[in-house]
Amino acid sequence: MLAIQNLRHALRIARKKLSRRWLHFRMRGRPEAEILAAERRLRGVEQYDKLRNADIVVVSFGKSGRTWLRIMISHLFRVMYELPENAILSFDNFHNLDRRVPKVFFTHDNYIKDFTGDFETKQPFYDKRVVLLARDPRDVAVSQFFQWKFRLKPSKVAINNYPPRGADISLFDFVVGDNGGGMQEVIDYLNLWAREADKLDNFHLLRYEDLRVEPHRYLRELLDFMQVSASEEQVNAAVDYASYENMKKMESKQQFRLAGGRMMPRDKDNPDSYKVRRAKVGGYRDYFSDREADSIDRCLAETLDELYGYR
Repeated sequence: MLAIQNLRHALRIARKKLSRRWLHFRMRGRPEAEILAAERRLRGVEQYDKLRNADIVVVSFGKSGRTWLRIMISHLFRVMYELPENAILSFDNFHNLDRRVPKVFFTHDNYIKDFTGDFETKQPFYDKRVVLLARDPRDVAVSQFFQWKFRLKPSKVAINNYPPRGADISLFDFVVGDNGGGMQEVIDYLNLWAREADKLDNFHLLRYEDLRVEPHRYLRELLDFMQVSASEEQVNAAVDYASYENMKKMESKQQFRLAGGRMMPRDKDNPDSYKVRRAKVGGYRDYFSDREADSIDRCLAETLDELYGYR
């Protein structure tokens, strides 16, 4: 059964790649901006289809701890339902192995608006059970810098408004700049979700920092929201399995190589190229002078919604 699931996953990825290559072939010679807009719409169609068929939706800005949470929940379901070791939850793959597992859609919500044309609301999510995984935008923006510099695929650079590959830009300028991974982009993203939260039928805010400090407590709260009944032993096993030390070890051994590049370093000799890099709360201050950090802090305090408690 696992082999069939892996084959289905591989076919799904291949189909996506082929559809995007066909789009670029059909639009060859057209302006790049027009091609990128068309690809964003195509990706939006793919995401919208999963959204409508999902039981649970986990939304987060990139580098907010989504992979850590995914590994944790994956192991929980593997323990609960005796699913194959090393498999990672990916939408409906666990559900297809055991119908008791919900279909969980992990998304950065990058492209659905390009398909619907609605950039001001989260209307497609209103009737879904939504988990918003939030992380301090200052830490997110710093992690985005290293993602852009060492991990990001070339195809994602232009389509998500990152600086050109190889651009000579400092960490501070990246964080405060107008680009796809800068702090203001993260703040705008979170603020829109804060404005729309009351309109969702079922909404759960999960802060990365809380999960780091009390993983058992906040994983349990998350599972209650997901309507998943798990024993304390199963919750403990999931938390232990997804510990920082074990995640680093698994990435080094490429234990989840069947998940594509999600859990693989780009360069084994460069610690900043690892998916699991530092996982430090408030670590952004290690990279800036006091004046730079104060400037970043003021910007966040003046612009981020109070819902998140980072101000």
